[in-house]
Amino acid sequence: MAILNKIRQKTLVLILVIAMALFAFVLSGLFDGSASFSNKTQNVVGSINGKDISREDFMQKVEATQRQMGPNATNTQVMNRVWDQEVRQAVLGTQFEELGITVEKDQMRDLLRTALATNPQFLNEAGLFDENKLNEYIANLKDNSAEGYASWVNYEQSIATNALQQNYFNLVKAGLTGTLAEGELDHKLEGNKIDIKFVQVAYSSIADSIVKVSKSDISKYINDNKKEFEVEESRDIKFVQFNEVASVEDEEAIKNELNTYLAGRLVDETGRKDTIIAFSKVKNDAEYINLNSDIKFNDRFVFKLGLASEAADSLYTLNVGETYGPYKEAGYFKISKLIAEKQIPDSAKVRHILIPFLGSQSATPDVTLTEDQAKEQADSLLAVIKANRSKFPELVKEFSSDRGSVENEGRYDWHPYNSMVPEFNDFEFEGKVGDLGVVKTVFGFHIIEIEGQKNKKRAVKVGTIARRIEPSEATTAKIFRDASKFEISAGDKDFEELAKESNYTVRPVNGMKALDESIPGVGNQRQVVRWAFEQEAKVGDIKRFNIPGGYLVAQLVAKHDAGLMSVEDATAKVLPEIRKEKKAELIRTRVSATTLEDLAAAENTTVRNASAINMKNPTISGAGREPLVVGTAFGLSEGETSGLVDGLNGVYMIQVTKVTSAVELDNYQAAANRVEQQKSNTVNSKLFNALKAAAEIEDNRAKSQVQ
Repeated sequence: MAILNKIRQKTLVLILVIAMALFAFVLSGLFDGSASFSNKTQNVVGSINGKDISREDFMQKVEATQRQMGPNATNTQVMNRVWDQEVRQAVLGTQFEELGITVEKDQMRDLLRTALATNPQFLNEAGLFDENKLNEYIANLKDNSAEGYASWVNYEQSIATNALQQNYFNLVKAGLTGTLAEGELDHKLEGNKIDIKFVQVAYSSIADSIVKVSKSDISKYINDNKKEFEVEESRDIKFVQFNEVASVEDEEAIKNELNTYLAGRLVDETGRKDTIIAFSKVKNDAEYINLNSDIKFNDRFVFKLGLASEAADSLYTLNVGETYGPYKEAGYFKISKLIAEKQIPDSAKVRHILIPFLGSQSATPDVTLTEDQAKEQADSLLAVIKANRSKFPELVKEFSSDRGSVENEGRYDWHPYNSMVPEFNDFEFEGKVGDLGVVKTVFGFHIIEIEGQKNKKRAVKVGTIARRIEPSEATTAKIFRDASKFEISAGDKDFEELAKESNYTVRPVNGMKALDESIPGVGNQRQVVRWAFEQEAKVGDIKRFNIPGGYLVAQLVAKHDAGLMSVEDATAKVLPEIRKEKKAELIRTRVSATTLEDLAAAENTTVRNASAINMKNPTISGAGREPLVVGTAFGLSEGETSGLVDGLNGVYMIQVTKVTSAVELDNYQAAANRVEQQKSNTVNSKLFNALKAAAEIEDNRAKSQVQ
């Protein structure tokens, strides 16, 4: 009680202490970036023209898009798609708001009517769109399925957005007309032509080794052309990969086990008998194979071309009951047995009628037949066709759902063995020409007539026991030890020297971006990218990662901030351009000639001719695309010679020998129409990118930990 009384007496002191501690915590948060004031990046994925995209809303859209794209799409691919959609919607949405463009209720109904005009769910008995059915459908969703109604709202929003975009693009296009003056100019740019004589002193005539380019030259070029060399934040790493692959001993163990199935055995190792019947003596091959193989038995006949290429010759020459192997194929060791053989046509020609039923793969929304009803209908059609085969084409058009064959009277012309689903294939290749029958497949019931077969040849049924070639537990344990040992040792030694001592290959990855997900040669390794961009990660840090089939030990080599590209990184791109400039200067310094002939003689080259050059396609025959040189030539009079002109491929001197003016037209409207069409096409391809470049976009995906 005494202690409690003392605590009560010191209540004010305790409150002050707690308050000070909380205040200190908030202050520390401000300085280390963890306080609520800086938590925006955790809760906001990005901002576009002042509009924030919340993390919660973004992730909901990611989940929905992941379902649409399927399991093969990576998480980063899905997120990038959602981000691109958000950027497009926000950038264009800014324009819609400024212009006051909206989709009103009546227009929305018209858009839905157009989009759903052929959907049988919303058509009446006359085959026309019925708005009442649509209203009923939406009401049912709203009352009975929150998820379905949300999906419908998203669908309406997408239709409205597409309509707004189309309206906006049309408005922009409407303001981009082609005037008669523009039409006349375009006509003359293409129709005005000149013939020239020229001398080209190619840059390649001066060896690169003669031209000295310093780091300061490259740095100056970068600063003079900043826009070209702006780069994102990036990281450089290097890594060693440890793959879990089967050792020679592992492969021998797998082959030895398979040899046991070839020879059979009767052993008594642990006080009980363990009997394995030899593969060649087995009667129930399917059961034996499925019990002992990593690949299930394939009960199909194949021609020689259908056998594994590595063993086709050996397998095809076996007699029934004989075995072959072990042999290696596609990551497995296998032993095979020739189970059966027969003569089968290599191609067939058939016609068929497909009757689907509810649940079959070919069933469309308008299919109402149950499986029993579809079978009954197929049997009825078969009876009609047997009585009168000439009715087959007529019945195909009336009943068959296989639209790919209806136009050809239900016919599939000559096609190879095993190109159809198994049940269909068995009927057409194991039956006789003229046979009629009903066959059920995953698509429904088929009424099939065999119209032709040709080229009977030997086919074989091969049973195979396959064992995947994979490392043993001892091997995987050794690989783990090797990777762990390298990770630890690399912390004290030089990464590359240590790898060289152990004959490991070091692979560099330079310029890795914050939202990258793939490591060249390894695949999707988002975990490595995240680690490299962690705030705590320091240059020189080393870490081991689990990857599919092994481990990866990486070292962070460099951290590059966003800004201008470094001299080292820009050298490959900049060096050729600076060399051109310096070579042009060298050529100008040594040239004193004022005529084409003197220049050609001094530079040990020739005077060349080029004809019918125009401004719309500024290309000189034999020299390539040279816009500045062609532009200079069009500024000369006939017979006039230019000074030296620095081109893309060399330094030129030009003389205009002939000027041909474009034909004068009575009316330039057709040319103006072409200009207008070109502008319209430019709107489709460049308008959004131009708006995006002008928008204020802040991408916090990496910081908000959604990636």
